[in-house]
Amino acid sequence: MAYETLQYTVADGVATIAMDEPDSRNALSDALLDDLIAAFTAARDDDVVRCVVLASTHEKTFSAGGNLSGFAADQPLVLKHWATTKFGELFALIGGLGKPSLCAVNGHCLAGALGLALACDLIVAGEKATFGTPEINVGVFPFMIMALIYRNVGRKKTNELLLLGERIDAREAERIGIVNRVVAREEFDAAVAEWAASLAKKSPVLMKLGKDAMFRQMDMPFAEALEYLHHNLTLAFSTEDIQEGVKAFFEKREPEWKGR
Repeated sequence: MAYETLQYTVADGVATIAMDEPDSRNALSDALLDDLIAAFTAARDDDVVRCVVLASTHEKTFSAGGNLSGFAADQPLVLKHWATTKFGELFALIGGLGKPSLCAVNGHCLAGALGLALACDLIVAGEKATFGTPEINVGVFPFMIMALIYRNVGRKKTNELLLLGERIDAREAERIGIVNRVVAREEFDAAVAEWAASLAKKSPVLMKLGKDAMFRQMDMPFAEALEYLHHNLTLAFSTEDIQEGVKAFFEKREPEWKGR
């Protein structure tokens, strides 16, 4: 499938989705959101894909966030409402992907793009990357990404991000739990490739069971979550891959996953 706003490649079990709208700094327009939804859906449905990397072709910007021109456009309110539902659709798609997702942020990651990054399981950031929710400074508010930020960052720090609209650097983002790892620019591509390759080597069936459980249990009451996770552990016992993984461990060899 051809995409107008991004590049999509698959190699060694890793699907790379690279936003490619340099003139707009990858502003999350309707067209880019449509392509992102289509690309993540393609990766989800492709059995060859074991891991998805979300990246940007822009040298200095991951994404500038929502398309502000669309917010101020002279069009019926219902059309704006329908357009912004794509954010929630994309975030839910990434969360329920059934495969690990790794976000590679080597530049500015702002506004809606911060939500997009946080929807992914892991984030590797270049040391020059910045993060923030500056919407309040232009008379908007980061409604669509608020749920993701509060689920990843402490309440008071999230309040600070939302209300002040200030940027933070990569090290501060790592300190407060937005970013998993910060690396120097010259090490960035290798660090992303290393983690992607490691994720792609895991059992696909256990990864799907685990990823689905991670996503679904997040907002369950504690007792309900324990019961649900106990069910998933029993389901995992029924797979061939769990038997192969344990056998390979004791035989001191790499497992040969069957995906069942």
